Amino acid sequence: MDRTTDGWGSGLLGVIIFSGSLPATRIAVGDFSPLFLTSARAVIAGLLGALFLAGLRQMRPGRRDLGSLAVVALGVVVGFPLLTALALRHITSARSIVFIGLLPLATAIFGVLRGGERPKPVFWLFSGLGAATVAGFALFNSDAGSLMGDLLMVAAIVLCGLGYAEGATLSRRLGGWQVISWALLLALPIMGILALLTVPGSWSAIGGPAWLGLAYVSVFSMLLGFVFWYRGLALGGIAGVGQLQLLQPFFGLTLASLLLDEPVAWTMIAATCVVVLCVAGAKRFA
Repeated sequence: MDRTTDGWGSGLLGVIIFSGSLPATRIAVGDFSPLFLTSARAVIAGLLGALFLAGLRQMRPGRRDLGSLAVVALGVVVGFPLLTALALRHITSARSIVFIGLLPLATAIFGVLRGGERPKPVFWLFSGLGAATVAGFALFNSDAGSLMGDLLMVAAIVLCGLGYAEGATLSRRLGGWQVISWALLLALPIMGILALLTVPGSWSAIGGPAWLGLAYVSVFSMLLGFVFWYRGLALGGIAGVGQLQLLQPFFGLTLASLLLDEPVAWTMIAATCVVVLCVAGAKRFA
């Protein structure tokens, strides 16, 4: 029980950190191109991860782990950051955030396919209800969107769910922060070249908010958040702890309101209450 509770606590902290990712990305893509932002954040986080791995003298992953690390890199180092950065060129931060409510279901599905987990049938009821609540909130409470932006967000959710589930399974052998650090290191050469090829033409045109956005998504979203998130998934279960992501849209919308002056409807509060109940039910039957 202590192990499970510890896992849910770590997972919640990871969700809170991730909640600032899309608002920070929205700010950063105002001055940076999506390709440079994606590659630069991976390079910065990769260099920090390499320092941690070397400083703490971590053992190298085995050959059997390289495929899984590549999947993690594809999902959370390249796929999700790039696709969300592209999506935020077409839709608002608020609209993009509510798509995160579909992430727990994607993570749970990949947890079954890749992690061998078998949640109880009632779990899927609560998970589906939570996803439907968030989807309904997105439909009735966001501005008119863009089909391209919406499709990019759906693709980002699928890749992120795969990366979360694969990383959680691997972290049982390597450790949570080690998994994201090795995945970042694996992607570092390619992302480094991409960053050099997409360097902004003029640094003077980059404003302070964009630099702060880049710093947040590099250090917190790309590295520190995963330290807690993968630890939570490994200890508490991929399918169960993954339901905490249902809370992320509402944390994110609060930040979007404070940072970007986007309105928060009263329906957000009502939907949050339903989602909290879904998370509690999913935890009970995971």
